[in-house]
Amino acid sequence: MKQNLKHVVLAAGLVCTALTGQAQNARPKTTQMVSNALMKPSTLPFNAPDFSRIKGDDYLPAIKAGIAQQRAEIKKITDNKQKPTFANTVLAYERSGKMLERVSNIFYALVSADKTPEIEKAQTSIVPLLTEFENEIKFNQKFFQRIKYVYDHEYKTLKGEDKKLLEVIYKDFTHAGALLAKDKMARMQEINKELAKLQQEFGDMLPKAGNEATVWVSDVKELAGLSEGDIAQCKKDAESRGGKAPYCIVITNTTQQPILASLDNRALREKVYNASIHRTDGTGAYNTFPIIVKIARLRAEKAQLMGYKNYASYSLSQTMAKNTDNVYAFLHQMVEAYKPKSEAQTKAIEEYAQKTEGADFRLQPYDRFYYSAKMKKAQFNFSDDDVKPYFNLDSVLVNGIFYAAHRVYGLNFRERKDIPTYHKDMKVFDVLDGDGKQLALFYCDYFRRPTKRGGAWMSAFLKQSSDRNQKPLIYNVCNYAKAPEGQPTLLTWDETETMFHEFGHALHGMLSNCKYNTLSGTAVSRDFVEMPSQFNESFASIPEVFNHYARHYKTNEPMPDALREKMLGSLNYLSAYSLGENLAATSVDMAWHCLSPSEIPTAEAAPAFEKKVLADMSLLNNQIPPRYSTSYFNHIWGGGYAAGYYSYLWSEVLAVNIADYFATHGALTRKVGDDFRQKVLSRGNTRDLMTIFSDFTGLKAPDTKALLKARGM
Repeated sequence: MKQNLKHVVLAAGLVCTALTGQAQNARPKTTQMVSNALMKPSTLPFNAPDFSRIKGDDYLPAIKAGIAQQRAEIKKITDNKQKPTFANTVLAYERSGKMLERVSNIFYALVSADKTPEIEKAQTSIVPLLTEFENEIKFNQKFFQRIKYVYDHEYKTLKGEDKKLLEVIYKDFTHAGALLAKDKMARMQEINKELAKLQQEFGDMLPKAGNEATVWVSDVKELAGLSEGDIAQCKKDAESRGGKAPYCIVITNTTQQPILASLDNRALREKVYNASIHRTDGTGAYNTFPIIVKIARLRAEKAQLMGYKNYASYSLSQTMAKNTDNVYAFLHQMVEAYKPKSEAQTKAIEEYAQKTEGADFRLQPYDRFYYSAKMKKAQFNFSDDDVKPYFNLDSVLVNGIFYAAHRVYGLNFRERKDIPTYHKDMKVFDVLDGDGKQLALFYCDYFRRPTKRGGAWMSAFLKQSSDRNQKPLIYNVCNYAKAPEGQPTLLTWDETETMFHEFGHALHGMLSNCKYNTLSGTAVSRDFVEMPSQFNESFASIPEVFNHYARHYKTNEPMPDALREKMLGSLNYLSAYSLGENLAATSVDMAWHCLSPSEIPTAEAAPAFEKKVLADMSLLNNQIPPRYSTSYFNHIWGGGYAAGYYSYLWSEVLAVNIADYFATHGALTRKVGDDFRQKVLSRGNTRDLMTIFSDFTGLKAPDTKALLKARGM
């Protein structure tokens, strides 16, 4: 997610944070600075973080020093007696705060991926500091008046990235409230502080709730249906979580739990499903609803202060979608096509189950994955366990993801052992262009652990900027179960696609070729940023790429043709579910953020509000619940997707359009890849996003029908 302390993240985000900076030591050296690895430039290549020397108690003093440094830099701008110009005001601001950004980037990477007690403790002090400093910058009227003067007098004459940088910074300030009256400005600052605190509370509570919701299993017989590898993982997870029982089932971040597809024990399936949906709704040890309604009310008030009807209208004003009418028109179009398909598929699954369970059997949400998996196996004569041996994580990465990037963009990857990481399971790679020139460093952090929040994401320790002479330091994070020592980690197809997805984000950061840090890489609107990642998923199933990585972990033999055709042919099987859970989550998100302050329900009434929303959208279906229900919807309450979850579907349309273009003109040809790289991936936010899309595809507008076709609907 992206928030604005001139690019500094204030809460742990999902994918694609717009993070920047490199160390700059402008203060006299002190004993503290010498001993604090964060308060001086890194000696590693490309200014990479030296995690071998960074300690948990280094972050707070380094953040304080970074704030002091940028405060002095901004004071120098505002004290300048010369007439405000692009160079002495806007460009000077763009070049300020490098140390603070660098330290914050590193810190928030750990907040999401390795939140130890030390990091959590530091966060309680750091978040208020950064929120206060963001307010200090955004509501510094002397500073803003200089920016406004430049905007009023130079915007029309500036060109290229200079013009775009001025536009983005000016709108960033005005969107934050720099034009508000004094009393409203004061209230806006209070709201920002309260929101930062509440979002941190939500973010802290969610992983704890997930750990608390763990389902403990005493007898291995209860795990019938699981593979030996899955049972071994349940045992390993139990040991790492205190060993309350010999086995446990860890609750993932989504509503439905993938393990339900294999568990024969219906009572245990029900227990796991209930643990998932009730993890944070007040029936257990954690209840996020009181926090959520406060966040929603404050956001609604913030929007009204800015002159908008609701928070969704305020947020969407800076996206491709533009307004709530366009989003709802898009959703209704999808729902109309989805609904008959979903009803037919649910009926088919229930009828299939009744063949073995009897005519009185009624399908429940915790049964759906189980019987749809059996139905799929009966129709296509294969199961996930048949294909997992061919999806060795290391092969997917090197022979799939890296191979496709080499074929399409000419990139090469070389593992490095000399770059320290924040966890021993991580790997680091040089990213080299076709001519051997170093483009980036790429960090992989793929395995789940109790200190990591759920989900998968990409971000950066440092972003690309030619103005700063900085190469991007990009990382991907996932939550795969790590195989026992000495054994390969085998993935499902969904997990394989997730790796390709997150690497698409990584490419957006790695191949950035922008002058200014503020505009580079993934610094684009939410409904565009998911496009490169969703498009990159398409390479996972292209036969030449698939055959290159889908090889048996023991024999290295490619997946047999018959099995490959069955698997790829089944990808859209019962596809209504994935579309429906996304539409439901999107509708919940939009509804919460289309309310005025007085319309926000109480914490007690929040579950009923969600049900009414889904019913009004014709999406209330216990068989296809929201991918994330209100109480554990981290994207919108703890991340940066408030009134923005629709962007996954919106940008999927863009991605399908682009994939169609690749398929027509040569999916693995350098000519098409180089064209996409030059026109899209390298551009960041330097041009209008619809123009970027149209320049590559030739389409004047996205073709939404292509998405339904791609999903087999």
